[in-house]
Amino acid sequence: MKPGIALNRREFLLASGFGVLAASLLPGSVHAGWDSVPAILARIRPPSFPDRDFDITRYGAAGDGSGNCGEAFRRAIDACSRAGGGRVIVPEGVFPTGAIHLRSNVNLHLSEGATLRFIPDPGLYLPAVYTRWEGVECMNYSPFIYAFKQENIAVTGPGTLDGQASNEHWWHWTGSPFFGGSREKPNQMAARKNLFQMGENDTPVQDRIFGESGRLRPNFVQFYRCRNVLIEDVTVRNSPMWMLHPVLCTNVSVQGVTLVSHGPNNDGCNPESSRDVLIENCFFDTGDDCIAVKSGRNRDGRRIGEPSENIIVRQCRMKDGHGGVTIGSEASGGVRNVFAENCNMDSPNLERALRLKTNSVRGGFIENIYMRNVKVGQVADAVLRINLFYEEGDAGRFPPRVQNIEMTDVTSQKSKYALYLRGYKHSPLRNIRISRCSFGNTSLPDVIENVEGLVID
Repeated sequence: MKPGIALNRREFLLASGFGVLAASLLPGSVHAGWDSVPAILARIRPPSFPDRDFDITRYGAAGDGSGNCGEAFRRAIDACSRAGGGRVIVPEGVFPTGAIHLRSNVNLHLSEGATLRFIPDPGLYLPAVYTRWEGVECMNYSPFIYAFKQENIAVTGPGTLDGQASNEHWWHWTGSPFFGGSREKPNQMAARKNLFQMGENDTPVQDRIFGESGRLRPNFVQFYRCRNVLIEDVTVRNSPMWMLHPVLCTNVSVQGVTLVSHGPNNDGCNPESSRDVLIENCFFDTGDDCIAVKSGRNRDGRRIGEPSENIIVRQCRMKDGHGGVTIGSEASGGVRNVFAENCNMDSPNLERALRLKTNSVRGGFIENIYMRNVKVGQVADAVLRINLFYEEGDAGRFPPRVQNIEMTDVTSQKSKYALYLRGYKHSPLRNIRISRCSFGNTSLPDVIENVEGLVID
């Protein structure tokens, strides 16, 4: 096929000579990658905690919605840690607070009817901590719930985490008029550009100091270089930026979580440079990607060089968002072995089911991405979208390697495109298999540019 041509699926099959036996043209079967899932699941084990409870009301917190309970949280977490671990209990009530920093062997447990309400005062999220912001390491505002180099940590329970972000608080820092900002008001634009340049210059991370001078919005929950992580059953609302963000973590379970936030860059769950991650039985209603697997941005991502790998997504429901399951765009350290199955996606405001976005400035690799048994009611754009022309496009010296992408038993009732696949002539997409799928009521023909080894069975 000539690069750049757009064909509908029937025309593509006829032009290429592919038919029901097309899978035999490529090595392996459509199920080959799934054989590794049991071994991955065997390594993912939620942490357990001693049977000790530390109720925050015993440390000075009141659940009447007034004041600042931050000091009570600090004392309760310290006491729990000194005792060897257990649960820090948030009982029914409304508890305003600033940043909460977890320590090893501590489970922050929100009871039924409990709400942690994070006070929208930026000063409560200082001093700056070691973090990763849009894929680049720096010193910035503390995430609302944060842990650094800890083991056996959790946030659990049926309660609610409310970030209180809005056009009046946090979101307007983007500078976007849609979120209450403008170029004339203080915003993050200059700091964002400065941070990315520091990454390109290899500026030492301890010298990349932002915080109150930069207005780079904090993430909601970020665990950094942690092991044995559990986030279970909580509801997360109104986040300044990304909601759940495990970075350089191993053995992560995200189970039964509800994520509802429609602000800018309000991704639901973004495992970054992390391995052995399970995301299951979650509900996503987000202002950006529901799930976005990442591994660092540009030179800084390549400096760290840690991929995200062995990510399993199952039995989740995606409503609004830019993509149901997304890889990138900050994927310079590479992404491999992502498995999504038994999910439901349906909304006119959900743009894609499976989305891969990167470019030759990002570089890295994306490979071994599998999706099966997913039901899509409707998406606004494409069921499968792979685009190497995202943002800067082919403007760098690091063409990404994108290969081994499989969709099996995926059905969609309505979309603009079924497939939107754009590789580079000098670095095509490779080995994409579509098997036993049904994509109905598409309004435009597929776009297929620079793809080698596309199999439609």
